[in-house]
Amino acid sequence: MTALPARMKAVEIAAPGGPEVLRLGERPVPAPVPGEVLVKVAAAGVNRPDVEQRKGTYPPPPGASDIPGLEIAGTVVALGAGAAGLRVGDEVCALVSGGGYAEYCAAPAAQCLPVPKGLDAVQAASLPETFFTVWQNVFDRGRLKEGETILVHGGSSGIGVTAIQMAAAMGARVLATAGSAEKCAACAKLGAARAIDYKREDFVEIVKKETKGKGVDVILDMVGGAYFERNIAALAIEGRLSVIALLGGRDAKLDLGLLLRKRLTVVGSVLRARTVAEKAAVADALRRRIWPLIEAGRIKPVIDSTFPLADAAKAHARMESSAHIGKIVLKV
Repeated sequence: MTALPARMKAVEIAAPGGPEVLRLGERPVPAPVPGEVLVKVAAAGVNRPDVEQRKGTYPPPPGASDIPGLEIAGTVVALGAGAAGLRVGDEVCALVSGGGYAEYCAAPAAQCLPVPKGLDAVQAASLPETFFTVWQNVFDRGRLKEGETILVHGGSSGIGVTAIQMAAAMGARVLATAGSAEKCAACAKLGAARAIDYKREDFVEIVKKETKGKGVDVILDMVGGAYFERNIAALAIEGRLSVIALLGGRDAKLDLGLLLRKRLTVVGSVLRARTVAEKAAVADALRRRIWPLIEAGRIKPVIDSTFPLADAAKAHARMESSAHIGKIVLKV
């Protein structure tokens, strides 16, 4: 640590509010605690939870940094006690519970993954939050199997472009919703067998048509209440609904009789507050099952735009416009 600076630039949230409350300030460089590494950050991904934290509706879990940012890529510059499997100088990308919008960030060693061969720091920084989320909610909790059909809502979002590619690469048939012809075309290019423009089409009707009345086996949903009743209608017998966000509200209507007759499973989760051990298990699965597909070019990062760290407010405004396709990344 003696060769490292004492202070660093970091994005702070001045007060809950719009993008303009993000400001570039100075903080002490964090020291890695046991099991952590310190990463000199080259790039940091921007995600919806960062926006909610800025608004004051999604506070960091106890013990996490109040600096926003849940995924980073960079170089390991220091090791905490017991940080196994990594060395100073390793190029990594990492899932963190906060602190990503900064020049340095401490990360649990178990939540670090090597930068896939052929990817730069911006591409690598776009991976952890969405890849961890999709693996956990589509494959672990959603139990998607080869030959099944999945409906991905928000197909052009960071989560969506990841879910489409991962599901298709694992042998599933993918349907996706998006809000324009341009976004639907992007979903199709990434591997969706049918992209549904939810502003012009009824996704339940399209699902029934595309599955010959059967319905889909899995739905990955970030809309929540506004879609819940229709999601239930779109599921097949023994279908699984995985809810990961509530952009359309938290209140929902449910026909319990339909839930019983279809023998459905409804699961929900948030990733940020999960234990290091739980996230480490996801990291191990990604390293074994997904990283080889990235390095083979079968799954590719989709970068919408990049912004300097000092322009984090512009990055948040871009995300809230919903005009983006893929990931928004800060270059540090």
